[in-house]
Amino acid sequence: MEEKDKENQINKTPSKMARLAWPKAKYGLIIAILIIIFVNIVYYKDFFLSFL
Repeated sequence: MEEKDKENQINKTPSKMARLAWPKAKYGLIIAILIIIFVNIVYYKDFFLSFL
């Protein structure tokens, strides 16, 4: 009986973290890609403007 309780406690989310609203992983991936694209556009804006 104690072994089942230990297994359940290992896989549980900590009580302080359970109350937070965690975003889905795909949204984090999309945001990360957008940030990388935005930073690259700002960093290489002279390169992109040379085409115009």
